[in-house]
Parts: sequence; structure tokens; C-alpha cells
Amino acid sequence: MDRYTAAVLTASDGVAAGTRQDKSGDTLQRLLEEAGFTVVERTAVADDQARLAAVLGRWAGDARIHLVLTTGGTGAGPRDVTPEATRQVIDKELPGVAEAMRSESLRHTPFAMTSRQAAGIAGDTVIINLPGSEKAVRECFAVIRPVLRHLVDLVCGHTAHGA
Repeated sequence: MDRYTAAVLTASDGVAAGTRQDKSGDTLQRLLEEAGFTVVERTAVADDQARLAAVLGRWAGDARIHLVLTTGGTGAGPRDVTPEATRQVIDKELPGVAEAMRSESLRHTPFAMTSRQAAGIAGDTVIINLPGSEKAVRECFAVIRPVLRHLVDLVCGHTAHGA
């Protein structure tokens, strides 16, 4: 089985309702595939913590999925709950991943300081939140791309620490 498998979860009321196109999810899937990952699951869920956590938990328990990237729901608005759903599912946080993305985003916009991405590990699955705009997805993915395969290898036990 290919260990470089991924899933894409879009947190968006509009996309889930079918009233808005999932441009950030499309961008994220394309970027993952260009990075050598096979996207085996993809869905959009309304901005609801319980629903988001349910999908994240199900995917974390799916032996086919080793990386879950989310887009949307990371802002400061009342319905932005993706980080809370992520923290509900993960066993370990990876704060440096979210910090690195925010740091790069701050070079482009001061509004990046209001983004609340989370990242962590649930079993043998890495979960990373990205913002909901196409531009922010491209910027943040560029930051994490160099470490994604290594991170999956570490979490899945295919590489020794520090190798």
C-alpha cells in the first residue's frame, strides 16, 4: 500500500450546501498530488465542530490515510471551529507546523495573525489545518511541503527519528 496517501477536508457552510465552489479544496488536492500524495478521500462539511471532528476521527482510524489536510474554518469568526475539532481528535500537537505557516503568511498579510491553524498526530495520521482561501492554501502548503513525506514516515514508523 502507498504510504503517501492523503485526505482533504473542506470546512465551509457554502461548499457543504453546494452554493459555493470548493476552490481551496481543489487547490489543496492538486498540490498534494504534485507532491506525490494520492488523495483517497475528500469531502466538504459545514462549519460544525462535532461534524468536523467525526470526519477527522473516522479518517484518522482509516488505515489508508496517513495525512489529512483541512482548508477553512481557521479564522476568528464564530463558526470557525476547525482547530477545535482537530484538537478533539489528535493525540499530540505539532505546534511548529502551524507556527511556520503563520510566520510565512505574515510576510503577505497582517491578517495572518488572526489565523488559528492547528496541527497534530492522531494515531498514525497527521492532521494539518490550512486557511480557506486559495492564495493562503498555496502559501501555507509551500511551507509544509518539504516536511510532509518525512513527517508521514516518522508517524508511521518508517524512519528513525533524526534520519
